[in-house]
Amino acid sequence: QVQLVESGGGWVQAGGSLRLSCAASGSIFRVGTMGWYRQAPGNQRELVASIARDTSRNYADSVKGRFTIYRDNAKHTVYLQLDSLKPEDTAVYYCWVIANYENYWGQGIQVTVSS
Repeated sequence: QVQLVESGGGWVQAGGSLRLSCAASGSIFRVGTMGWYRQAPGNQRELVASIARDTSRNYADSVKGRFTIYRDNAKHTVYLQLDSLKPEDTAVYYCWVIANYENYWGQGIQVTVSS
């Protein structure tokens, strides 16, 4: 079994920054694509960013140029740097990892951006 532990959320004023981290642990022999989704109240969960094993990245249009995703393969950890935050970025952010060819999700972490 694989566990994901997220950290780094919180409250910030518009224009501020946060960094989210998600560490995978357990019996892992392969980590594939890693990423972050978010879900705001009343909205569907949406993909924010993902990073493949070859480090190719994919971003939602709404966060391009403001968020950066990167990974540390030795630590089975994925990070999301959130800069120039806007109130519309307020949501619960979920880590997503494909490990051992299966999908795993974090418990979710709140990011709140005030105007």
